[in-house]
Amino acid sequence: MIHLMRKTFSDRDELVAYLRDQMHPASDETASPIRGGLAPVARGCNQLDVVHYGATRNHLDGAVTQLSPYIRHGLLTLNALRNQALDQVGAARAEGFIRQLAWRDFWQQLYTASPELVWQDIEPYKTGFDPSDYDAELPDDIACGRTGIAVIDQFIATLLETGYLHNHIRLYLASYIVHWRQIKWQAGAKWFLYHLLDADPASNNFSWQWVASTFANKPYMFNLDNIRKFASADLDLDCPSNAIFDESYDTLQARLFPNLPEEAAS
Repeated sequence: MIHLMRKTFSDRDELVAYLRDQMHPASDETASPIRGGLAPVARGCNQLDVVHYGATRNHLDGAVTQLSPYIRHGLLTLNALRNQALDQVGAARAEGFIRQLAWRDFWQQLYTASPELVWQDIEPYKTGFDPSDYDAELPDDIACGRTGIAVIDQFIATLLETGYLHNHIRLYLASYIVHWRQIKWQAGAKWFLYHLLDADPASNNFSWQWVASTFANKPYMFNLDNIRKFASADLDLDCPSNAIFDESYDTLQARLFPNLPEEAAS
């Protein structure tokens, strides 16, 4: 017998309660505050500030659009956003914004041309380690946000509660998982695909490969000073548990990639 699900609800809370009862009745997960539909798309497009975006997009409280979930699910196209940016400020001032749209389009074009690459290492790791040196499964402490590192656990809590992360936080988490914890990028990519509302295999997986160095000329890494530079005010950066990142890049490179010659790690 086919079970037909309800289609009409008095409000969003009733919809959320119904879906939880149908799919995860024992779950204590909360629904993302991100709303679906065309109204949030219209608001986001109306509030688009291309110049401010270009100047602040790397900052965790910068002027990012948060429109990626709507692009992912077909409510908004890259072409429409590009044209709006050009109309708003012209090609020269919109360059930084359009460049990010181009990256997303590039990942999609690569996926279309070579779908087999999305789950396999495109190139060898540039870390001094073999793929067999990396664990294949994501540990529970990461999946649940209980690593004991304050800033990492805050990042993971945001992912689990909202289904969205600033792109810089995605890089921080991916780098921590692959390089500090030595876990295969595929495990982290699957985790992101499960939780992120905007995740698609192309943008998600090829970005993870870029961090891991299987689609880049070196691994992506960060230190606590870098987080401080781009941090938002709500982050707990003074907790002693964050000390794992509180080193110079040279020190971290030597610790994380001890098999690399010094000149290769720099």
